[in-house]
Amino acid sequence: MAAQSSGTTVAIVGAGPAGLFAARELANNGHKVALFNRNIKPGGLAEYGIYPDKYRIKDGLREQFKKILDCENITYFGNVSIGENQPLTLDDLRKFGFAALLVTCGAQGTKWLGLPGEDLAGVYHAKTLVYYYNHLPPFSSMQIKFGRKVIVVGVGNVMTDIVRFLVGRPEVEEITTIARRGPAEVKFDRKELEHIASSLDREDFEREVERVTPAMKAVGQDPQAAVAEIHEVLAATTERAPKPVWRMHFLYSPQQMTGQDGRNMDTLVVEENILELRNNDTKAKGTGKTDNIAADMVVFAIGDKVDDELGLPLKGSEFVKSGNPRFPIDDVSYELMDEKEPARLDDVFVGGWSRNASTGMVGIARRDGANAAKAVMAYLETKKAASEVDLAGVEAELKKRGYRYVKTDALARLEQKEKELAAAKGLPEFKFGTDEEMLTLLGL
Repeated sequence: MAAQSSGTTVAIVGAGPAGLFAARELANNGHKVALFNRNIKPGGLAEYGIYPDKYRIKDGLREQFKKILDCENITYFGNVSIGENQPLTLDDLRKFGFAALLVTCGAQGTKWLGLPGEDLAGVYHAKTLVYYYNHLPPFSSMQIKFGRKVIVVGVGNVMTDIVRFLVGRPEVEEITTIARRGPAEVKFDRKELEHIASSLDREDFEREVERVTPAMKAVGQDPQAAVAEIHEVLAATTERAPKPVWRMHFLYSPQQMTGQDGRNMDTLVVEENILELRNNDTKAKGTGKTDNIAADMVVFAIGDKVDDELGLPLKGSEFVKSGNPRFPIDDVSYELMDEKEPARLDDVFVGGWSRNASTGMVGIARRDGANAAKAVMAYLETKKAASEVDLAGVEAELKKRGYRYVKTDALARLEQKEKELAAAKGLPEFKFGTDEEMLTLLGL
């Protein structure tokens, strides 16, 4: 049962786990919530970022999300993009009368290193492939140029997902993952490694550990201790996949991608690194020596950045948070700061990956979204008058601005149709590949 309405309406931008659990927190405390989502379906990375065959996890999350969207104090508007170059901006939401704005749209920007050759065919960000194999429009319809020799930059869980996907592609013959630092700094979980351990070139891995041993010992690292867990996983993996072969190489930083024809990449230039200690942290330091690695595809699994089209202040890959928050939760700031106009963003809050890009998955996002909602509620307590928004008027304005928005009842019809098609095709899951297919089905 929802709490008695406070008469105050909050706008949340983004309906991934952080936004959804923030909405529940606000609704359970009597506030009305309008939830704006750029995708038709809610869930964010819980829907489009978890590896496709983890059906039980995804189905469990979907059930939780459905219960949240069924709350009477929550109104969902899917297929509504918000930004400076969109028909609806954050300032427009303010003009509708929302008492506060909570941005939880994740890290929708694409993080690049700014290297020469990033525009060549065959160069991709991991996000593109993750969205492609999870059937997120419009990525699901992209023509991906898969290569025979693929390099994946990064050694986190996203890398393991990308390798797991690539080993199933018939075009791929070799996969090499490269890391700026050494084996002691890998970020992937043991469970994720288990999915791809059968493809690892074990002999090459041992040679690589031997090669980087002097650099590791120079900063006090124990090479065998660093790779002990990897060895345990390999020992437990009796199967060895013949093709494609996967290799892990360390102490390399990408410098540029080149292609003889100027359009298609064929070489990745890397700089060899050593390790050094800085402020008790191990860093990579370039040696100036470079190598050329033949490859016709490179995937950068190097994290993400927030959406730079919202009109909010940025620093690096993140929004600028207040260092002196008025409403901290567990000593964390959920408030934005504009140094030029300090009062401009008093009513804007951030949560989830919009607060801390590429940090944690669903459990962390859930907690962070709930805490962001608590910060919003603390702010609302300082407001004298309630601010209830005419949501029927918002709908009318959305139609006027050309949005074909999707509400909660339509989501239920879409889900039912996809289940029927999955059963008819004998598939564990079916997703429409384009927004237009979904909107047409819904009569929008």
